[in-house]
Formats: sequence, structure tokens, C-alpha cells
Amino acid sequence: MSLLLDLVSGLSLLAGAFFCVVGGVGLLRMPDFYTRMHAASLLETLGADLILFGLLLQAESVLVAVKLLMIGLLIFFASPTASHALARAALLRGLKPRLADPEETTSSRP
Repeated sequence: MSLLLDLVSGLSLLAGAFFCVVGGVGLLRMPDFYTRMHAASLLETLGADLILFGLLLQAESVLVAVKLLMIGLLIFFASPTASHALARAALLRGLKPRLADPEETTSSRP
């Protein structure tokens, strides 16, 4: 049973690390504020929660497990809320999203 628990925990930690790295690459590669924020919001929340789940499986005491669970719930609810507030503030401030050029969309059609 311990081997299975270690395997699931390791896979969760690796998957979480993968999503965090992909979210970081998304922050560097995306063209505007809204798409960068989208990458950070979704992938970093998923990556952090997967890492916390992997750590939760390795927790020795109940107190540590409860603390990790509370941190995970806080990230799960606070990160999307903060991202929504940032996007709304940027839109109300007048920051327009970058849209596709009309030439690009019409030239790709046969």
C-alpha cells in the first residue's frame, strides 16, 4: 500500500510541476495581458493544487494534512477570484484585448 501511495503522490507532484512550468511558459509566450492572465490563472491553480495533493498524501500527521487541505482550498477559490478581479479592473481601465487581425482570419480560409 505504501508503494502505491508513493507512486500516486509522485505522479501528482510531477503533474503539478509540469502544469506550473507550462503556466510560466504561457506567461512568457502569450501576446497580451488577458491571455497571460488566463495561462497563469488556470495552470498555476491546477499545478499548485496537484502539488499540494501530492504533499497531502505524504503527510505524516493529521494536523499537517488539514493545513495542506486549507491552503489548497484557499488557492482553489482565491486565485480565480483574483484573476477575475484583475481582468475586470483592466477592462474598466480601458485595456483592450488583442484580437486577431482581419487579414489573418480571411487569408486562412480556402
